Amino acid sequence: MTGTGPSKLLYGAHVRANGIRQHYLRFGGSGPVLIIVPGISTTAAQWAFVAERLCVGRDIFVLDVRGRGLSESGPHLNYSLDACASDLLAFTEALGITRFTILGHSMGARIGIRASRWRPASIERLIMVDPPVSGPGRRAYPIPIEPLIRLLHSAQRGDVEAALRGPDAPNWPEQHIKMRAEWMHTCDERALTESHKGFHHDDVHFDLGNLDVAATLIVAGKGGVIRGEDEAEIQRLLPSIAIRRLEGASHQMQIDDTEGFLAIVEDILAPPRSQQADLSTFR
Repeated sequence: MTGTGPSKLLYGAHVRANGIRQHYLRFGGSGPVLIIVPGISTTAAQWAFVAERLCVGRDIFVLDVRGRGLSESGPHLNYSLDACASDLLAFTEALGITRFTILGHSMGARIGIRASRWRPASIERLIMVDPPVSGPGRRAYPIPIEPLIRLLHSAQRGDVEAALRGPDAPNWPEQHIKMRAEWMHTCDERALTESHKGFHHDDVHFDLGNLDVAATLIVAGKGGVIRGEDEAEIQRLLPSIAIRRLEGASHQMQIDDTEGFLAIVEDILAPPRSQQADLSTFR
């Protein structure tokens, strides 16, 4: 799906889990399981280029969160953080996955945090990529919802590419502009608005203070989502956490600095040196 060689995508599929249809893409197919959970308005297809690069020696599943992509959406659905975290855990149960690492971006990181508090025994590692740290009594999430809704309406009309190339749009490579234009219309408007409200109502700091999993936080140096004081608070809440920064990237760091982002993730996922040494004796 990257256009640079044979795709490592095994297949896309649907599974009924937590009472809804959940869509996912699968890459690699063998090795430790990594589940990628995208952000508020992105889809599994938009994270395929990351999965392609990470899937050697790993079994990677990329989810469409409810109300996005090809997963179920509609007025009958609850788009709360609890519902999305329940989806993630039910997804693993439906596929018989008992141990896995979560890589969640933005909203997806908050989903991963809640799911990890609920079921720590299943989580190998939690990788939180620039999660919103807003919540009750805290400063507002710095990225407003209104431009996102306008972008959604443009996508629904079929003229979103002009907006994605406008003077206020991020300077993304052509392949990512095309991908966002293709998939943006699949987002349910209420899913976006309810998730954005949840950034301000859900207390993920409580979750962080009660986590019992190996965890890493990746911060976008130019994102404005996580400040130095936020890092310090998270470190106090979860002293074992490792914090990595990608200084030159904004919130969509996987696009802004793909190579830097992938280098950090590969380093996080690499087995401990002692384990690597043990493995080398069997080669």
